Amino acid sequence: MRIGELLALKWADVDLEQSKLRVTKTLYNPNNNYREYQLLTPNTTGSVRTIKIDEMLVSMLRKHRIVQRESKMKNRQIYNDKGFIFARSDGHPQLRKVIEVRIKRLLKKAEINKNITPHSFRHTHTSLLIEAGVGIKEIQQRLGYSDINTTMNIYAHMTANMEEKASHQFSKLMKDLLL
Repeated sequence: MRIGELLALKWADVDLEQSKLRVTKTLYNPNNNYREYQLLTPNTTGSVRTIKIDEMLVSMLRKHRIVQRESKMKNRQIYNDKGFIFARSDGHPQLRKVIEVRIKRLLKKAEINKNITPHSFRHTHTSLLIEAGVGIKEIQQRLGYSDINTTMNIYAHMTANMEEKASHQFSKLMKDLLL
């Protein structure tokens, strides 16, 4: 997901029983002011989508919801409950800047000297899907691109590597059959 889509997620967007979530909005907050944000529709119709999630993420979301409920109770005098999954302790949506700073702090602590942004995880997810052999059409839908050409243009270098790998695998298979 894009960081704005993630920060806009509300509990009403998640179906933990069916292991899926629905992306219908994006958080727009250019000034990083926790009170001054807008929830906008995503850029394209393809960006509105349902994403299947795995059991590990479902479990993590359930645990997060319990912790969040405890935080709501503790801060009930100031908690502004708008249903955000990734809310601050006062209920307002978390700021993008906070996520970016935490990533930098974790990278420094882990002694990783790379410029990793929240969007980097989206690219990594896509790379892993391609490596796992997931089709481009499925990846396009999961990422929320309206046009498959966008997906192909962004990730063409990865699919080229997969084509080379497929060629070598096919060659090995044929060699084994002929010997």
